[in-house]
Amino acid sequence: MAAPGSAIKHTFSSLLKQKPPKTSPTKSRGPMAVSMREVDPVFQGAGQKDGLEIWRIEKLQAVPVPKESYGKFFTGDSYIVLKTTALKNGSFRHDIHYWLGKDTSQDEAGTAAIKTVELDAALGGRAVQYREIQGNETEKFLSYFKPCIIPEEGGVASGFRHAEVNEREHKTRLFVCRGKHTVHVKEVPFARASLNHDDIFILDTKSKIFQFNGSNSSIQERAKALEVVQHLKDTNHDGKCEVAAVEDGKLMADADAGEFWGLFGGFAPLPRKTFSELNGKDSTSTSKLLCVNKGQSAPIDCEILKRELLDSSKCYLLDCGSEIYVWMGRETTLEERKRGGSAAEELLREGNRPKSHIIRLMEGFETVTFKSKFDKWPKKADAVVSDESRGKVAALLKRQGFNFKGPAKAAPVKQEPQPQIDCTGNLQVWRVNGSDKTFLSFSEQCKFYSGDCYIFQYTYPGDNGDECLIGTWFGKKSVQEERSAAISLADKMIESLKFQAALVRVYEGKEPIEFFPIFQNLVIYKGGTSTGYKKFVSENGIEDDTYSENGVALFRVQGSGPENMQAIQVDTAASSLNSSYCYILHDGDTVFTWIGNLSSSMDQELAERQLDVIKPNLQSRMLKEGSEYDQFWKLLGVKSEYGSQKIVRDQESDPHLFACTFIKGVLKVREIFNFTQDDLMTEDIFILDCHSCVFVWVGQRVDSKIRAQALNIGEKFLELDILMENVSRETPLYVITEGSEPQYFTRFFSWDSAKSAMHGNSFERRLSIVKDGVKPRADKPKRRPTTSTHIGRSSVPDKSQRSRSMSFSPDRVRVRGRSPAFNALAANFEDPNARNLSTPPPVVRKQLPKPVSPDSSKPPPRTASIAAISSTFERPKATLIPKSIKASPDASKPQIEASKPKLETNAKEMNPTKDSQIAAPTVEEDVKESQADGQAGLPIYPYDRLRTSSTNPPTDIDFTKRETYLSSSEFREKFGMTKEAFGKLPKWKQNRLKIALQLF
Repeated sequence: MAAPGSAIKHTFSSLLKQKPPKTSPTKSRGPMAVSMREVDPVFQGAGQKDGLEIWRIEKLQAVPVPKESYGKFFTGDSYIVLKTTALKNGSFRHDIHYWLGKDTSQDEAGTAAIKTVELDAALGGRAVQYREIQGNETEKFLSYFKPCIIPEEGGVASGFRHAEVNEREHKTRLFVCRGKHTVHVKEVPFARASLNHDDIFILDTKSKIFQFNGSNSSIQERAKALEVVQHLKDTNHDGKCEVAAVEDGKLMADADAGEFWGLFGGFAPLPRKTFSELNGKDSTSTSKLLCVNKGQSAPIDCEILKRELLDSSKCYLLDCGSEIYVWMGRETTLEERKRGGSAAEELLREGNRPKSHIIRLMEGFETVTFKSKFDKWPKKADAVVSDESRGKVAALLKRQGFNFKGPAKAAPVKQEPQPQIDCTGNLQVWRVNGSDKTFLSFSEQCKFYSGDCYIFQYTYPGDNGDECLIGTWFGKKSVQEERSAAISLADKMIESLKFQAALVRVYEGKEPIEFFPIFQNLVIYKGGTSTGYKKFVSENGIEDDTYSENGVALFRVQGSGPENMQAIQVDTAASSLNSSYCYILHDGDTVFTWIGNLSSSMDQELAERQLDVIKPNLQSRMLKEGSEYDQFWKLLGVKSEYGSQKIVRDQESDPHLFACTFIKGVLKVREIFNFTQDDLMTEDIFILDCHSCVFVWVGQRVDSKIRAQALNIGEKFLELDILMENVSRETPLYVITEGSEPQYFTRFFSWDSAKSAMHGNSFERRLSIVKDGVKPRADKPKRRPTTSTHIGRSSVPDKSQRSRSMSFSPDRVRVRGRSPAFNALAANFEDPNARNLSTPPPVVRKQLPKPVSPDSSKPPPRTASIAAISSTFERPKATLIPKSIKASPDASKPQIEASKPKLETNAKEMNPTKDSQIAAPTVEEDVKESQADGQAGLPIYPYDRLRTSSTNPPTDIDFTKRETYLSSSEFREKFGMTKEAFGKLPKWKQNRLKIALQLF
C-alpha cells in the first residue's frame, strides 16, 4: 500500500481539479473568505467545550468516534483529533491533528487533510493544524493520550478487522520506547536483532513484562518507559502480572536477565551500531520562505525573515527542515488554503521527507515557535475576527438547513487566585546594609523604603510540618551592590536550612499575591536608610528624598482588607491622585484624608487604619474628591489631571511547564504539554511559567553546581521571554526544592505529596510503584525546626508554642509574631473551629495535630492577659510564643468567674506594678465610667454587633471608635479595664487591644 505522503498529493490533485457547483454560495474576500459548501455539517457544535473530540474517516466521511474508544488507533485508518482548551481569559484555544496510519488508503489520507481545513473554518479560522504520521507524532499530540498510543492492526477501508485478544491466548510482543519526557512507542519484530544499546525495550509476555534498559539510555527515559509498562499491565493483564527490569550487560547470573535472554534463545552480544529510525530529522539549518500561487510554491528572496513579508491575501510555506509551516492569510479562500496544504505535501514528497511535520496556522493565531523564526515579530493584537467569522459560518450553514450552533465562549473568567499560604506564621525581616544585614524589630519590620533591600524569613504551618519561605525585596531605587548582597545572604540562609525552604525574589511594584498577606500592614516610604543607598546618593549628588514625618508626604492606600493593606508613598503632586483610591496627605501635623469618588467603603476604612500607623494621635480632615480645600491643592503644587482606573497587577495566565538544560551558561528549554506531577523528574530542573510569576523547580538529584544556579536559570528564562509575552525581567521568581513544595506551587497540579517524598532516582521510584501495584509509604523525614544561624535566637518558636489563628477568618484573631502576653490575650477570643488558611484550598487538607496543654480546659483570665501585655510594653521580653489555648468566650464565662480571685492574684504576682491596678478596676471607677457614659449620650450596642466581622453592624456609629459604644460592664469584661483607664493608654497600645478584640 502506498505511503501516506504520496497519497495526499494524488488526492489533493484530483479533488482540487473538480470545479465547485455553480450554485455554491461563496463568501467574498474578507476577514474570513470561505466556501460554505465545503464545510462538513458533522462539525457542528465542535470546539465548544474543553476536551477532546475525535473523528475517523469512513467511506471518505468524517464519523465521530465514541468517547470510550479515545486513544485507540488502527494502522489502516485516518483520524481527526480536535483538542479544545479553555483559557483563563475566557476564550478557547483549538489544536487540530489529522493522524495517518501507516496502512491508511490514499483517499482516506487526503480526505482527512481536507476535512481538517473545513473543521478549522467551522471554528472561525483560529485553530493550529498538525499532520501526524504514525510513529512520528508530535509531543503535543502524544500528550493527549498519556502515557502512549499503541496502534493496532486493522482498519475500515482496508477491510482489516482488529482481532480481539483472547483471554486464554496472549501474543508475545516487543516494543521499543524512545523519549525523555514524552514516550514514542513502536512495535518491532520479536527478535534479538531488534535490540540495541541506545533504546529501551518492553517485552510483553503472558505472565511477565520485561523492560530492557539499553546501556546508553538515561534514567529519565527508563522511568518514562515504566509508565508504558504500567499501561500494558493494566490494559493487557488486568493489573495482575510480574514486572522485571533487565539492565543491558547483565548476563545469565541475574534471574530476570536469564529468563529474558532465554526467550530470545540465549544471550548474545548486541551489535554496536545503533538501530534507529529517527530519519525524519533534517540537517537544514536555515528557514526558507515560499509563496503559494495557484497551488505552486515559489521561493522568496530575503536575507532576514520579517512579518512584513506575509500578505493576508496569500498562503506561504516556511520550510524549517523537520517541519513545514503553512501560513494562511485571513483573506484567503478555503480552496486556497487547501492548495497551500497540497503544496506542502508536494514539497515533502520531492525532498523524500515523509516524516517531517506539517503545521498549518491562520494569520493572527501563529504559534510561538513559528513567530520565533522571524526577526522581531510584532506584539500580537487581540484577534477579534475569529468569533465573528465563526458566527458567519454558523449563519450560512443555518440557511442551508443545518442546525449549527453559533460561537461558543468559555466559562466565565475565574477570579484572580487567592494567596495559598497560611498567614499565622512567624515573620522576621532584615534590612541590607552594604554586605551585611540588620535585624528589624517588630514595630519596624513592616516599614520599607524604596531605596533599600530587605530579606524576610516566614515560617508557617504546612501539611507535613513547618514550611519556610525566604525572600528578598528590592526597592525601585535600591543599588545593585545591595541587591547582590541580598541574594547572597538569602542563599546562605537557604543552604543553612538544607534547601528545605522556598526562595522568592521580589521587586517593588511586582509583588506576588502571597507577599502582602504575610506582612499584612505594609508601608513603603520614599528614599532609603541603608548605607549603600546613602553612599550612592552622596557620591552622585542626587537629592535625598527620604521620608520625613515632619515634611510633606502623600500616600496611596490600597489593599483588599485589614489583613492585606498597604500605604505607598507617591510623588507629592496632583497627578499622583487616582479616583479609585484613598490618599493620606500630611504636612507635619496637618493631615488630610482624600476620598476618591470611585473608592469603596473598604478603601475608606483602610485609609483610617493606615492613618493610625502613619500619623497616630492626630486628627485628619476628610476631603471628598471635588470638595478639596485650597490648602490641600497648595501642598500638591498645582491642580492637574489624574487617573481614575485601578492599578492592575499582572494577571495569572495558563501555566506552561518547561524542562531545562543549562550548560556553560546557555539555557535551553522544552515545553511539556498537558503536564502532570509525574513529569517532574528528580534529576532535572523544570520551570513553571504562569506569567504573573515563575517557579524554578529543582529535583533532589540535581548536581549541586547546577542547583546553585537555580535563580540564575530563572533570570535567563525571563530574559529569553520564551512565550513572547513581553514578560518583565522583574517578574516574581521562586526557587522550589523537591520535597518542600508549597501549596501556591502544587495548586497547578493534582498533587500527591507522597511522590515527592520518595527516595531513589526517577526509575527506582517508578519501578517500586509498578512492581508493588500501590504507592509505597513515603519515608519523609520530619523537617527540622527552621532556626536561623545568622542571629542569636530562634527564628521560629517551637510548634507547640505557636498561637494558631486565622488571618482572614472573622471569628479568629491574628496573633502572629506578637508578644507572649498579647498572644495570651488574643487566645481568649479564638474560635477553635476556624480554618487556618488564608483561602480555602482546592483539595482536602490534612488536619494538623493541635498542641494540647494540661491546662487547656481552663482559659487564662483576660485580666491576667492585660497585666501581662502591659508589663511587656514596659520591658523587653523574649520572642517565644506561649501555647495558644483556644476557648470560646461565651463557653468559658463560668470558668472565668469561678477562677477570677485566684487568677487576679497570680496576675499581681506576675506584674506587681501600676498595670495590675488596671487589670482589677475598682467599683468607684466603674461608677465614674457609668456617669461618663450617661453624659456622652452615646447609644449602647452589644459586642457581637460592634465587631468588624459582625453580620449585623450598626450604621449610626463612628467605626473608628467602636469600643465607645460598649456598655461599661461589657467593656470591662472584654478589655479587663474601665473606659477611663483605657483612655489613658497610649494610642498605639489602645490600637493593639482593639485589634485583638476585632474592634479596630
